[in-house]
Amino acid sequence: MVDPSPTRQPVQLDAAIAGPLFMLSAALLFTVLNLIVKLLGPAFTVWSIGFYRFFGGALVLVAVFGRHKNPYRGVNIRLLVLRGCVGCIAFICMVMAIRLLPVSTALIIFYSYPAFSAVFSFFIYRERIGGFEITSIAMVLIGVAILFDFKLGTDLLGQSFALAGAAFAGLTVTLIRTLRKKNGPVIIYLYLCTTGMLVTAPMFVMHPVWPCTPLEWGMILGLILSSVMAQLLMNQGFFYCRGWEGGVFMSSEVIFTAVAGIMLLGDPVTWRFWCGGVMILVSVAALNRLNAIAHRKGAAPPP
Repeated sequence: MVDPSPTRQPVQLDAAIAGPLFMLSAALLFTVLNLIVKLLGPAFTVWSIGFYRFFGGALVLVAVFGRHKNPYRGVNIRLLVLRGCVGCIAFICMVMAIRLLPVSTALIIFYSYPAFSAVFSFFIYRERIGGFEITSIAMVLIGVAILFDFKLGTDLLGQSFALAGAAFAGLTVTLIRTLRKKNGPVIIYLYLCTTGMLVTAPMFVMHPVWPCTPLEWGMILGLILSSVMAQLLMNQGFFYCRGWEGGVFMSSEVIFTAVAGIMLLGDPVTWRFWCGGVMILVSVAALNRLNAIAHRKGAAPPP
């Protein structure tokens, strides 16, 4: 007897819709993360914010993906740990920048990281940097210089932290190129969370800060969930769109954060913000596009 019920087929997502949807959703969640970091009270130090984010992220990943196997089983453990340390430093610098600057300005400077990634790729993988890449990197740096006011004080310190975070994020992206050949996105992120937890734990234990109100508990929970969900959505999005497209879509985080900062937090809007921001975003989009072309043509493999 033939079963009249049709065979259930797996759902196939349209890449043209799924890619942008995953990426834009991730960018929105990263925007939520940025706003939570900005809005948490001064009692929550960079170490407590980092500890809650990394400890909570590791807990969620182990609970979801570590039920039937060792979630820490990866390839090239030393590089996974190194990437975790570098990524942790990038996040700590970014938190410091968000605390000291208007969140919109901090994000624009931070998103100069593809320029640093191109430079690190040259030194680590010996990838050739052509004239157009050099021009794009120079435009990024000019945009950052426009955003800097070069006056001693809180703004200059925050701008310096944002730029340092961009540099470490650029190195992180470069290291991931090697790791993702034999490691999945979950284990790479799990090592970031675990390493970050170990780095921030000593300072947190010395001066622990606990949420005292339902609002603070909600913000800490939002900090954890938004970071984990944003990371996983972004990783999933790269299955449906090309690398440069994903980079451009993720740059929308700057736009979302800038709009939220201006409308909700009263961030100042100056000619430096618009001029420097546009230069950085356009140059970053060009760098992402050039990287995609280079890899499609078969860029020289690492030695």
